[in-house]
Amino acid sequence: MSEFAARLIRWHKRHGRHDLPWQKTTDPYRVWLSEIMLQQTQVATVIPYYERFLARLPTLADLAAVPLEEVMALWSGLGYYARARNLHACARAVMAQHGGQFPRDPAAIAALPGIGRSTANAIADFCFAAGAPILDGNVKRVLCRCFGVEGFPGTPAVERQLWQLAATLLPPQDVGIYIQAQMDLGATLCVRAQPRCAECPLAAQCVARREERVAELPQAKPRRALPEREAVVLVLRHDKRILLEARPPQGIWGGLLSLPELPPGAEVRRHAETLGCRAQEVAELPPLVHTFTHFRLTLRPLLIAAQPLPHAAEAGRRWLAAAEMKAAPLPAPIRKLLKTLSGSL
Repeated sequence: MSEFAARLIRWHKRHGRHDLPWQKTTDPYRVWLSEIMLQQTQVATVIPYYERFLARLPTLADLAAVPLEEVMALWSGLGYYARARNLHACARAVMAQHGGQFPRDPAAIAALPGIGRSTANAIADFCFAAGAPILDGNVKRVLCRCFGVEGFPGTPAVERQLWQLAATLLPPQDVGIYIQAQMDLGATLCVRAQPRCAECPLAAQCVARREERVAELPQAKPRRALPEREAVVLVLRHDKRILLEARPPQGIWGGLLSLPELPPGAEVRRHAETLGCRAQEVAELPPLVHTFTHFRLTLRPLLIAAQPLPHAAEAGRRWLAAAEMKAAPLPAPIRKLLKTLSGSL
């Protein structure tokens, strides 16, 4: 066993995290759910979502059986909503292609919707003792610092180098403990800003610490200015209810309910009629800015007193009261906007 792996395993037995909800099971459904939720999301944020999700959908078959809208409602506020869509698609694929049983082979797991190589290997390690390396963001940071790996880890060449390194470091036994130790070290000590190097079990062999380059490694992605986008959203209100419509399955907020958008160049009252209502009073509200990974969105809301037209087609649209919106699958910035209006959503 490499000294790297041995030190990590010894450290984890004394200082690692042992009481997270998904550490108490080898059920691939629960481990998979935790791995997907933890992508780009901190543990403290994930735990209540994870527990609420399992209380409603305790098995993979339960998840596959419900409509996507219910999954999106459970996911609402957790962000990166493609994860929820892929989660639902993956559950149905496991039911249809694997008889409801998660495949044991990492390559077969990685072929399922929304599961990359590192996540597939983690599921196979924790549930089936597969002995496969992982390479999530925390592990990349630990390896880059400890071994002085140059370059941005998101580039194909650097990622290939890291995969090779991760494979050579795997211990012959206790792989599950070792994998969890890597995750825990990156999440608790070898963090991006202000790492706690003095407490790190790898400090003696860490290239970044020896060369005083901890702040430089891993190298950051080259920065570029975020593109700016704008959207005018219509807050159509009638009888203490707000009109919401389903977003397309793909794209921003895919599958969620949101406020209707005003197409560029469209006239407000005329467009309101296409939504099945007559606009009576229109008032501008303060803009709301929301930053995504790849762009910054400015929402410009218009508050409209509206009267539903008789016999108007309402496919994909709903008039919801504040109490109903609490359980509705709304994007976080839309929920925030509506809260400023009612104070009770």
